Amino acid sequence: MECTGKIKGVAKDWVTGKWNITYEVDGDITAGLDQMRDKLLTIVTKVYRKKRSLDANGMYWKLLGELAEATHVSKPAMHNMLLRRYGQLLIIDGRCTILRIPDTDAAYDKALEMSEVHIRPTSQTIDYNGKRDRVYYLLRGSHDYDTKEFSELLSGLIDECKQCGIPTIAPDEFNRLMDAYEKGHHG
Repeated sequence: MECTGKIKGVAKDWVTGKWNITYEVDGDITAGLDQMRDKLLTIVTKVYRKKRSLDANGMYWKLLGELAEATHVSKPAMHNMLLRRYGQLLIIDGRCTILRIPDTDAAYDKALEMSEVHIRPTSQTIDYNGKRDRVYYLLRGSHDYDTKEFSELLSGLIDECKQCGIPTIAPDEFNRLMDAYEKGHHG
């Protein structure tokens, strides 16, 4: 079950030492409650943001496919290249998140084709057990982007399409897509 709402109360049970959180939710959730009663649950509370418009997302993937075809690379590789150029770093506790992988062409190529994790190489290498690793920044997936972040990504893609002679969209159409995207996030 997933729903929207607000926290209405927080109290600590002094007998068990556990916290009780009361939510006020939008919509009828009674059907889902019976299936979850007395079961251990995973509970995630985060600030609500509507999903971005399918128009902007659809335009991104349409243009990405055309650019990938024109430059003879796979769609996952093109998506990763765009995220590396115009994407957002994954920040945890105010710090960039990094990982290291072998500093080889094969590892670089495999990282470029990944669709589950998006990473950007740095110039830093580390010697580990006699082998060289390259440090990479972890990037956020575009599905988590807000309007400004997605606008930067789509704008970068449009610029690259224009450089390759691929027809894109007029500025007024771009603005319409981003307005719809904004309404989808905050409306």
